[in-house]
Amino acid sequence: MTIDDDLIETAPDERLITHLRHVDLAVPDYDEQLRFYTDMWGLEEQVSEGGIAFLAAAGSPEQYSVRLRRAEEKRIDLVAFGAATPADVDALAERLGREGVRLVGDPGPLQTPGGGYGVRFFDNDGRTVEVSADVEVRAHRKLEEGESVPVKLSHVVVNSPNPEQTVAFYRRHLGFALSDTLMHPRMGRMMWFLRTNFLHHSFAVARGPHVSLHHASFEMRGIDEYMRGTGRLLRGGIEKVWGPGRHMAGNNTFSYFLDPHGNTIEYTTELERLDEDSWHPHLYDFTDPMVSDQWGTANPMNEFVAQRSFNDPDRGVFVAPPV
Repeated sequence: MTIDDDLIETAPDERLITHLRHVDLAVPDYDEQLRFYTDMWGLEEQVSEGGIAFLAAAGSPEQYSVRLRRAEEKRIDLVAFGAATPADVDALAERLGREGVRLVGDPGPLQTPGGGYGVRFFDNDGRTVEVSADVEVRAHRKLEEGESVPVKLSHVVVNSPNPEQTVAFYRRHLGFALSDTLMHPRMGRMMWFLRTNFLHHSFAVARGPHVSLHHASFEMRGIDEYMRGTGRLLRGGIEKVWGPGRHMAGNNTFSYFLDPHGNTIEYTTELERLDEDSWHPHLYDFTDPMVSDQWGTANPMNEFVAQRSFNDPDRGVFVAPPV
């Protein structure tokens, strides 16, 4: 029996998690990272004090899409998701505790911009995950034609040395649904795309040598803005990892770059919207060039691309961030 048929999907109307909110990163050179994510990547600094910066995407109602924290060691501080109500947060926390998931603390008010009510816990690999509700909606806007800055955080992908168990954790405990899987004829299944709404994926798990961030992806207004943003980074001398191209799983565009501390980040657009009542997960062989890049415009998916995506081992496993 495989992981795909071992788990029964949670019905969409029974899910307690609604969407992706933000990804929080600890970085050794805080000032350099802050300049990169604002001046080059196109996020907007909302609050910055005491070595912590909350960075918003112009088109997103979320208070922030990325949080940067000054720290001696690089790590993912947490990945945050939304819930519809505080009651759903409480119900999730109660269920997680009953099922033996390690909570960082009891549910309660959040002290981050926008407030709200949330709970933090560790996943099976030791990442800190936050689920919150009642966060104040941020004043945002519809981007104009030609604006090559992120509309929102699209998805977060993590590396796991135990990906089958990690996928099982998010499906069993958090109600994520499997959209598609990538496989290699010799290495087996390599990446699982998970969703918590009609978008093809807001989270994914990749097979990697250690726990780390694989990449964080940001949605652009459209193809033209996606290409303009890609070109701006290329002209700015930012190291490109892979792209521009269009994946088959998710049918989204991709251009991957490295931030100053070696985190892979992506510009994307047109992520597939699914009819969840009729969708059936595919198993794609990514040695097929069309699976990696339907356009055929990207550099080959090879060891260079894979190694950049492995990232450094995460030093924050089973250690909750201080903020």
